Amino acid sequence: MPKDVKGGSPPPGRRRRGAALEAALLDATWDELLAVGCHDLTYEGVAARARTSRTVLYRRWPQRLDLILAALRHRTPPLPPPVPDTGSLRTDVLALLDQITTRLTEITPVLQVLTDSRTRGTDLSDYLAERSREGGGDAMADLLDRAARRGELDPSRIPAPVAALPVTLVSSEMLITHQAPSPAAVTAVVDDIFLPLVAHHGRADGTVNGDG
Repeated sequence: MPKDVKGGSPPPGRRRRGAALEAALLDATWDELLAVGCHDLTYEGVAARARTSRTVLYRRWPQRLDLILAALRHRTPPLPPPVPDTGSLRTDVLALLDQITTRLTEITPVLQVLTDSRTRGTDLSDYLAERSREGGGDAMADLLDRAARRGELDPSRIPAPVAALPVTLVSSEMLITHQAPSPAAVTAVVDDIFLPLVAHHGRADGTVNGDG
């Protein structure tokens, strides 16, 4: 059995190159993030886990945050996953926001990055915020189109900032408070802010169908 030492080499016959090597390095970085967290991740720890040298990592990712960002891009799935059709715009949006907050909460390294003041304003924090907004924005467009097919609204009448509002507010809340908003707070975003704006813009008669 090969000895697992820092800076060691992969077992004979398993030498990795190119894309295979990079994928193995990023997998090792992700596993190290799960094991020790963003704050305590080191090149030494990742190199030991990947059975390679620190030089191999430095050559590809000169800064630690570059390495963490690459691992997050490599391993985190799109945010959010597809939203089920619940039958109304209101419950669709609530389901979407629940999926966004749940997914972010489940990905421990992501939350550690969000709560680390040293990463604010970096490419890493910008990437996470942008990914959350973009994924949620695409899903919101799908939800509005679905609501249009049900006759709830006319999506062409909904300004882009209004359409993005639920995801923007919830994502911003997580970035500011470093934790998921309560279910009551999410419901208030939908019922007290988003749906009244949709009702104002979405139909010529100022109404929007839904389940209340």
